[in-house]
Amino acid sequence: MNKIVIASNNPGKLRELGALLAPFDLEAVPQAALGVSEADEPHVTFIENALAKARHASAATGLPALADDSGICALALGGAPGVYSARYAGEPKSDARNNEKLVAELAKHADRRAFYYCVLVLVMRADDPHPLIAEGEWPGEIIATPRGDGGFGYDPHFFIAEFGRTAAELPAETKNHVSHRGKAMQVLAEKLRVRRG
Repeated sequence: MNKIVIASNNPGKLRELGALLAPFDLEAVPQAALGVSEADEPHVTFIENALAKARHASAATGLPALADDSGICALALGGAPGVYSARYAGEPKSDARNNEKLVAELAKHADRRAFYYCVLVLVMRADDPHPLIAEGEWPGEIIATPRGDGGFGYDPHFFIAEFGRTAAELPAETKNHVSHRGKAMQVLAEKLRVRRG
């Protein structure tokens, strides 16, 4: 395996996954570059959606495929927006409107704790019976006033106490090391090393 398709059209995810995959001597190609449409994400769990996206991209290209399904989960909201993070405020997708809705919903609660969650799924082929699955979590809290201009999604409102900064204020290298996606990639890399022997 030296070429894989990334089952995402999200520029932020593609940028982060590209950086995380750089050490692995893999040619990672975004699905849009291969004419692959976005997969349906009808499921209520991250893992099911990630698996659906990976299988869809692999079936369309004949290549191994890596999919990410991730989002933010607020404790006071029962885990919302969760799998609906990208479309929390409806269509068309809008980071600004999603953030506004999340801040407004949490204004009714004292508990502002939240965590980013990521599931990565790697399939060698569309009908791979043994996909590699890895997950990562990143705890923080939601603040009302956005800070920073890095990252994407909910990053300007996602405050990490250990850094005293929002995710949008962290250097990309730091974020990729400590984030939910970075943690999931570390787990996936170890599983891949074991699988390859």
